[in-house]
Amino acid sequence: MTGQVSFDSHARSVLAAAVEYVNRLTPGYSGGSPVGAPTDESQAVADALAAIGYPQAAVRRADARRLTDLAARMRIVFEAAHSGDLDRAATEVNALLLDTNARPQLDRGGDRPWSLHFHGPNDELANGWAAGCAAGLAIALGSDLAGRLGVCAAPQCDRVFVDVSRNAQRRFCSSQCQSRVKAATHRARQNPTGAPP
Repeated sequence: MTGQVSFDSHARSVLAAAVEYVNRLTPGYSGGSPVGAPTDESQAVADALAAIGYPQAAVRRADARRLTDLAARMRIVFEAAHSGDLDRAATEVNALLLDTNARPQLDRGGDRPWSLHFHGPNDELANGWAAGCAAGLAIALGSDLAGRLGVCAAPQCDRVFVDVSRNAQRRFCSSQCQSRVKAATHRARQNPTGAPP
């Protein structure tokens, strides 16, 4: 046992996709630098999928637009859950489930056992991922894992994450943000007056 929180493999995949979509497709801040909306949404979606192990040769513009819109709505869920406003998060997830027409289905591939997946109304890229992400967020919010949806605590960073650590103490989106905050704290302790060194 690793001590990490255990989401099933499909839930892990769709939650990882939700994180990648929000972080790559929504403007804000990352690691202290401003992040604008992607100039090429299709490439940003392809990059998000590649980051979680689902490389795509090409992403249609309509699919990219739909997933970009979805990312903005999923950001609402992460921010609401992070701030403890589970009512707002659940309301948005319920709307996402309805809008994506997410339907449960037992699937299996090769010699793997049956597992619960969520599908959209057809097999188009955006429909499948939209339904899956909505369902993954619903699984997290509808369990004792709702507190595992987070927003980076580093200054000028609003990237999201799913905390799968054993102790549920993750505060940062990346080790870079954690190091940046740790270094700033160390510098502040070394120079408590704030005067230039």
